[in-house]
Amino acid sequence: MTSKNPFMMIAGVVSGIFVLALVGVMVWMSKDTPRSGTFGTAFSLVNDQGKPVDQSIFKGNPSLVYFGYTHCPEVCPTTLYEVAGYLEELGAEGQSLKTYLFTVDPERDTPDIMKGYVTAFSDRITGVTGTPQEMTKVIAGWKAFARKQPNPSGGYSMSHTMDLFLIGADGRLKGLIPYGADPDEAIEKIRSALL
Repeated sequence: MTSKNPFMMIAGVVSGIFVLALVGVMVWMSKDTPRSGTFGTAFSLVNDQGKPVDQSIFKGNPSLVYFGYTHCPEVCPTTLYEVAGYLEELGAEGQSLKTYLFTVDPERDTPDIMKGYVTAFSDRITGVTGTPQEMTKVIAGWKAFARKQPNPSGGYSMSHTMDLFLIGADGRLKGLIPYGADPDEAIEKIRSALL
């Protein structure tokens, strides 16, 4: 009869606990990752031409959606500049792709203001706005984030989700493109939704 080394037994137990913890973290992260079909809501808004739009804009064509605002000092203009670059890079291949800026600041972002802002980046980006109640509903439905931040000198800015939402032609979330993503990786993600 041989006796086992107590250190080997302890190492085995610790390894087992580590593996279980790792599996637990992986399961938790997979639940925190966006899944198709769990995002979206019905809405009644207007585009930057003052025309009514609803959730049907996400059916039939893949879309890139960004939740931002026209008074944003850095993140929003950078993201829209990148979106314009993606559209240019994709060329005719990306013709079916629709792109939207949904405002998180409907108090200031009227259709006219949205139109002037988005067309400064590309004539293929459409601004979407509406009542604060409807915008709040859409933001919550897509599990985005937006909160008014008062400025010490007066006025306010908006803290908001910085990712782009990639929506398939079926109207379901296909993934996120993080702020500052590698352009080649972002283009490949978008291409996967164009199929």
